[in-house]
Amino acid sequence: MAVQEAGRGSAAWGAHGGGCTCGDCPHGARAGHRRAVAEFLLKRDEFAAGQGLPAAVAHSASASRQWVSEELTQSAELVAERGRAEGEAWLARLWGRTTGVVWGLVVALLLVQAFTAIGAGWTSARTAGLLAALVTAAALTAASWFHRARGGALAPVIGEDNRLSTSRAVAGAWVLFMAYAVLVLAGRLAAASGHRERDALIAGLELGRGAGVVTVLAVVSAIAVLVRRVVGVRVLGQRLQKVRAHRPRAADLLTDDAGRGTFADIQYVVIGGVALLFAAVRLARRPDQLPDLPWGLAVVVLVSAATYLAGKYAEGGRPVILSVVRAREAGDLDGPIRTGDDIEIRGAGFVPPGAQGADRLSRMVVRIGAVHVHVPLVPVSGGFSNPTDAVLTVPVPADVEPGRVEVQVVTAAGVETGRYTIDVTE
Repeated sequence: MAVQEAGRGSAAWGAHGGGCTCGDCPHGARAGHRRAVAEFLLKRDEFAAGQGLPAAVAHSASASRQWVSEELTQSAELVAERGRAEGEAWLARLWGRTTGVVWGLVVALLLVQAFTAIGAGWTSARTAGLLAALVTAAALTAASWFHRARGGALAPVIGEDNRLSTSRAVAGAWVLFMAYAVLVLAGRLAAASGHRERDALIAGLELGRGAGVVTVLAVVSAIAVLVRRVVGVRVLGQRLQKVRAHRPRAADLLTDDAGRGTFADIQYVVIGGVALLFAAVRLARRPDQLPDLPWGLAVVVLVSAATYLAGKYAEGGRPVILSVVRAREAGDLDGPIRTGDDIEIRGAGFVPPGAQGADRLSRMVVRIGAVHVHVPLVPVSGGFSNPTDAVLTVPVPADVEPGRVEVQVVTAAGVETGRYTIDVTE
């Protein structure tokens, strides 16, 4: 019996060890994803160099292109599947990490208070601050447990596109800070013995003393709600293209969906963080009242929030077709567009931000008349020459009837361009 159990244990370790590639195993999801990515990149580069083509399609440029595109699409779908599995496993492990960070901050606060108490002595304000940190950490730990499958304490700041939301992160930081500040005052009020001390602590909660910080809290919270509404409405109105990420990343707070740094997000995080640090210092110096954030600094935060909101209104746009021409190779004669010819669609916004992966590129479709044509993937060293954000090349299938035909591009985000009319001859 012991031998059988040991055999089963070793078999389970072999099946779910670090080299496991099954989608539901958190131990091997990352290794499986990396292996799938490496295999895909190797296959793409081989096809780009003209290697690996079967003899049956090597004689025809269109047939070989279609075969290569199908092979890469299947490989890309496997990469996407492994990526989603790795993202889910990463989120499941994240709750423990966030809990560790939260309690690490509590320990850091205890050490800071202990070192600063040398010579000055331990005060009731230090006790209240430490107890408030313990209560806040316990609440975050409980929230992390209930949302452990969605990132733990970070679950509220993960957007519908599976990326960290800048507006929610900034608003969440201010909400946690204000909750901590109120808990500090509550702890001091509970420990106060004299009427004058209690009256002074209650007076510290008056709006006149904390008007700046309360205003900032209200604005950043409203921005978080409004941005979600703005993005949702623009996506439904096909004025903004959104694709879902495999997992959230810390860089999402400072970048757009394509991973490029954006001024609106960076300045919002930096200014909000600096103001929050100033408010924390004020609370440490005056733990008997709400942090009195100066109006000058509060206005700076409000201007930063307005800039961030304006950036959300300005980003994105609907894809557009500017022109459609017959694709001509060297040595071909000039002529009209016929069935079987390749057409080159020129425009903008064909590849949404964050859709540069092969699995997303393979989902692009061109509607030519009543026929839906999948855009072929054309590999080159390090990437793809087709499709691109500004140019698509697709064949005109034989099922397209000659005459005036409408062309329309459907992106990976499901957004359609306007119709563009071309003439197809026999």
